[in-house]
Amino acid sequence: MDVKEITKIAQDALEDKMGEDIKVLDLRGLSNVADAFVIASGKNPNHLRAMADAVEQKLYEAGVKLHHSEGYSGGTWVLLDFGNVLVHLFNQEARNFYSLDHVWSDAKKM
Repeated sequence: MDVKEITKIAQDALEDKMGEDIKVLDLRGLSNVADAFVIASGKNPNHLRAMADAVEQKLYEAGVKLHHSEGYSGGTWVLLDFGNVLVHLFNQEARNFYSLDHVWSDAKKM
């Protein structure tokens, strides 16, 4: 499955769970870490976990396995690592602080 398909499934799952300010950034040629970031905000720790669970489930059903996750217990930032696609889910305060949207502002939107 290619990067665009993976990010589309993740984006759709986030939209279904009412994720806010969803952005998909194409990092190909800009980063060795991943080919794409999917970034979204949630309202509270439970919302972030529900969003993360939905993304993981939808991608698993499509045959894409989660390599690693972090932040479920913290409630401010959840990271889902699907290899070439990283999903970052933030509460609004953490999203403003880390500002990945601006750090990777050279990336094209997908």
